[in-house]
Amino acid sequence: MSRTKTYHITTFGCQMNEHDSETIAGMLSEMGFSQAPERDGADVVVINTCSVRENADKRFFGTLGQLKHIKKDNPDFTVCVCGCMMQQQHIIDSIKSKYPWVDVIFGTHNIHEFPRLLETVLSEKEKIIDVWENGGDIIEGLPAKRLYRHKAFVNIMYGCNNFCTYCIVPYTRGRERSRKACDILEEVRRLTEDGVREVTLLGQNVNSYMGEDGTDFSDLIYRLNEAEGLERIRFMTSHPKDLSDKLIQAYRDCEKLCDYIHLPVQSGSSRILKKMNRKYTKDDYLRLVEKLKAAVPHIAISTDIITGFPGETEEDFEETLDLVRQVEYDSAFTFLYSIRKGTPAAEYEDQIPEEIKHERFNRLVELVNEISARKNAAYVGKTVKVLVDGPSKNNSAALGGRTEGFKLINFEGPQDLTGKLVDVEVTAGKTFSLEGRLEK
Repeated sequence: MSRTKTYHITTFGCQMNEHDSETIAGMLSEMGFSQAPERDGADVVVINTCSVRENADKRFFGTLGQLKHIKKDNPDFTVCVCGCMMQQQHIIDSIKSKYPWVDVIFGTHNIHEFPRLLETVLSEKEKIIDVWENGGDIIEGLPAKRLYRHKAFVNIMYGCNNFCTYCIVPYTRGRERSRKACDILEEVRRLTEDGVREVTLLGQNVNSYMGEDGTDFSDLIYRLNEAEGLERIRFMTSHPKDLSDKLIQAYRDCEKLCDYIHLPVQSGSSRILKKMNRKYTKDDYLRLVEKLKAAVPHIAISTDIITGFPGETEEDFEETLDLVRQVEYDSAFTFLYSIRKGTPAAEYEDQIPEEIKHERFNRLVELVNEISARKNAAYVGKTVKVLVDGPSKNNSAALGGRTEGFKLINFEGPQDLTGKLVDVEVTAGKTFSLEGRLEK
């Protein structure tokens, strides 16, 4: 009897990439593969790449280099690479010249073709490069092997039309394409029947969603709020320019919409925001935050911030610190600006020296962490509703889960609580998480 072939997937990047990897895992499972815990022990390795941050690029090439000795010892070992980086010709050229042990290269627009590509490589022992320049029709009904049984990612749209000057996404993911609302609702119905209690709606610019029937993003939230069996609705990532009053009202009206929003600001300087092509000012952004807090006073807000964008002065950076103090973010993803080949900002001549970028970055992180720790400490003594994800990553004796405001909390309790909503009293607030006690 022949043994079952195995696969391992390494994912870099955002939730969109994570969901793409779930789809790839689902397709491999349907092909008869089982998941291997480590790359070294797998027959097929897939690396799903991200092109947004320079660090992800470096980690990808480092990982790719580690596979050389495995391929040398086992010629049947199959290496596949996909994701946003593969939509850039210079990356493909680099792989072809420096990493000849790669067998399959495919992109973001033809993930559904992966089983055919893999079967061809396995049967014909020939390398394949198949990257589509543009996305065609949205392919429905692809399988997925979810990381969690009780929560799921749901793509509602693909691509981006914004062309922020620092961002490569419109070039790697293509233009905005929205799924039909009926297909989204049907997918959520199937997920809830399979035990899913929380969905996260995904899109590069999720709140610009527009269905064929005229359903906009707010309409979709209202319709999902009526979904039987669904307990929580989240979404990632929203653009401030598309945050409508109607969506803010949905936070009041829809009890299943979590009181949390990830609202990337990128900079607190209106001058830099214009240079980034973000299409809002600092005052515009602060007015949106004011509306959100008026609608939901306890709403949790997180963000993305870039330090060291070309031309950023000390005064511009102080504007960013001022905005952080005013908004008081619950958490923030902070980044050093990195040049992305093919973007307008890569050609700007007023690049910021690395030492200045790092100095500003450290000051920003210190402020963000100070505010986060203070806000988390304010939860002590309160009872929060937690969707339990399972064993804590930081303490194997404890459980971990997320509050409605997306705060990680660890507490002791039985393993059979995984996937359930429980009440937890907060006993300690740390910079990046909470600790609690399960209420009886």
